[in-house]
Amino acid sequence: MSQWFGRAFGPFLAVLVVTVPAVGADIDPHRALYSLSLGNSKSGSGVLGASGAMYYEWGETCDGWTVEQRFRLRIVYAESGSSDLSSTLVTWESKDGLRYRFNERRLRNGEADEELHGEAHLDGPGKGGVAEFTKPQSTTIKLAPGVIFPTAHTLVLIDRAQAGDQFVVRQVFDGSTVDNASQISAVIGPAFKTGAISNDPVDAGDKAAADLAHSPLLQHPSWDMRLAFFAPDSVTETPDYELGMRLLSNGVSESMDLDYGDYVVKAHLDEIEPLGKPSC
Repeated sequence: MSQWFGRAFGPFLAVLVVTVPAVGADIDPHRALYSLSLGNSKSGSGVLGASGAMYYEWGETCDGWTVEQRFRLRIVYAESGSSDLSSTLVTWESKDGLRYRFNERRLRNGEADEELHGEAHLDGPGKGGVAEFTKPQSTTIKLAPGVIFPTAHTLVLIDRAQAGDQFVVRQVFDGSTVDNASQISAVIGPAFKTGAISNDPVDAGDKAAADLAHSPLLQHPSWDMRLAFFAPDSVTETPDYELGMRLLSNGVSESMDLDYGDYVVKAHLDEIEPLGKPSC
């Protein structure tokens, strides 16, 4: 998954200079629907429940990757009722990892909360570059050498997981805030064999669940990964939040847990279908 769904919720180690891998990953363009729910919450967090859905589409063009992500989430609080959050995100990233465009609009309780629009480029593999925002206001940010964009980061994770690495640290710019790149530290677990998905056991009479479990898109090796997101220039060892996921070698995220410390939001895969590859 090239844009971690937690970044759309808004504000709610070392830098390694790398190039984008020569795509050992065989990415399958796809669209997927996830249901969102409260995984757990600590006593005193004030969070009683969470529910919603996320639509995610990862497409491919001859020269780049496209992502469209839409989500809605209702969080129920003990003392202040509920809050409805929603977001629409559209991005494009060149296959050489050097260009990136982003456009995101967020709503809170039906009212406009934030809109971010802009583009970024790097001067070459492993080199720095700039990010230029046109919304919420005109802002230019310098990107340091070694910064990569979200899809390139997903490809790096798959590439390093296939190589047997257990720990990967990268600086990633995604345009989700008017800030510089964030450090993302990933811990990668052992590989699961093809078809070993983590969905709940399938009821024999549930045809939709059975079809999902046998989808060709899920018949790939996978890894459990834990990603810790740190704010730009953070000097603490405590991340802003963490994302646990089962990532398949074809780029599909089969499940996700977004951990904010006091509570966890779970994303469960309900539907998935392939998208066509371009004829280039």
